[in-house]
Amino acid sequence: MNTNAVDLAAGAPGTASGTGTGTAAASASHAWLGDALPDVPLTKAQSRVVDVIARNPQLSSYADIAEIAQRADVNNSTVVRAAQHLGYRGWPDLQRELRSRYLVMISTEDTLTEHGEHRSPLHDALNHDIENLRLTLDSNTADDAEAAIAAMATAKSITVVGLGSFAGPASVMAHLGSTMGYPITLENRGGVHLASSANSLGDGDVLVVINMWRSVRQIIVTAEAAKQAGATVIAISDMRRGRLAAVADHLLVVASEGISFFQSVTAANSLVYGLLAGMEAAHPERSRAAIRRTQQLWKDLDIYLD
Repeated sequence: MNTNAVDLAAGAPGTASGTGTGTAAASASHAWLGDALPDVPLTKAQSRVVDVIARNPQLSSYADIAEIAQRADVNNSTVVRAAQHLGYRGWPDLQRELRSRYLVMISTEDTLTEHGEHRSPLHDALNHDIENLRLTLDSNTADDAEAAIAAMATAKSITVVGLGSFAGPASVMAHLGSTMGYPITLENRGGVHLASSANSLGDGDVLVVINMWRSVRQIIVTAEAAKQAGATVIAISDMRRGRLAAVADHLLVVASEGISFFQSVTAANSLVYGLLAGMEAAHPERSRAAIRRTQQLWKDLDIYLD
């Protein structure tokens, strides 16, 4: 990763006013952050950290904590406390959010330049996904997952939405969920198909939305409509804040950066596997009975060679 970022605004880090009045001024001139940094009171040292972040999108997205601390003229622990004060679990959680927004800001082609050349595409991809899995593990608590599982375990119906590459983990959830006997369907199309799938959602229903990288307007509007109709919305996203996060009753955050022009769904798939395991445990007898019926149908339909 290229971490030699160029400051986007004049002035050296550490020249922020340090008034402790919040981040509104910085956010106004650095739209790339969106709502990633809430307008909360900050100490002078925390204000310098925020100023470094706001002025240096690329650096903030990839540099280690020591470089951020050095530029802000603070120690590492101050960077951690600043991240926590802004509503994140720590610096890695905040940096994951910043990186997700930075990758949206640059063009798809520019991501190739950002990621650079590969020593070994296979090993680089695997090592990067190991890091994505670690970040995802750190970004969610057991309670976060259990709450989402409980919502699905008691749902009248479950609709899982994912488009493009992100239809992959959505398909896994819908397929294996139905194998366990859950009333779960997949919608991997947009437009009128998405509208038809969502127009009957209401009280007791669950909409699971899997959307990473760029926010898809149709999906966000659908989630908002489902929430307004009384459905429970579960979001699997690489952003902790934004319109999808705001509408979600349950938010599960994944790291999704790949090593090429595309995003990785490895962490999202692993998270889905965890949810499915919890869904099976919530109704073990029904799940096993449904799995036995499915296995019998495999035989009756002569699907497999063995």
